[in-house]
Amino acid sequence: MMERKLADIHLLLLDVDGVMTDGGIMYDGNGLESKIFNVKDGHGIKMLQRNNIAVGIITGRTSQVVAIRARELGIELLYQGALKKVESYNDVKLKTGLDDGQIAYMGDDVIDVPVMRRVMFAAAPADAVAEARNVAHYVTAAAGGRGAVREVCDLILKGRGLWDDIATRYEL
Repeated sequence: MMERKLADIHLLLLDVDGVMTDGGIMYDGNGLESKIFNVKDGHGIKMLQRNNIAVGIITGRTSQVVAIRARELGIELLYQGALKKVESYNDVKLKTGLDDGQIAYMGDDVIDVPVMRRVMFAAAPADAVAEARNVAHYVTAAAGGRGAVREVCDLILKGRGLWDDIATRYEL
């Protein structure tokens, strides 16, 4: 059942706070914002991209830090300040030509639920709110910002039958 949901995924959309990060926001004395991103999550994103699976971000907050991380990871589909995420999601479908059956989404809060209900594969981190966990097809063992994104990236790659080839690339 899970493999069937993952077999035709061409795009993974991610929330940021609570998914790509642990949800914490740090401000310095000048009001500059900082976030901590997990390097393993970043590697998972790059592995998806190298295997022709696009990655995008839809986040309710607006942050220069997120724009920097998206640029660093080569993520071009970036929607910030998206309080009605379904509107951004519909725009993504228009821009990419993909339909619900080709898209995965990972969110952690009630703002993510409307999109999670539309996609072929919805995931939530272990520490997501109950509403998000309840609609998710998969709840990660890891918490947000602690490898949850990587877990979903690996799952997609395995579901698409790409994992063995990826693993052998790192052999001698």
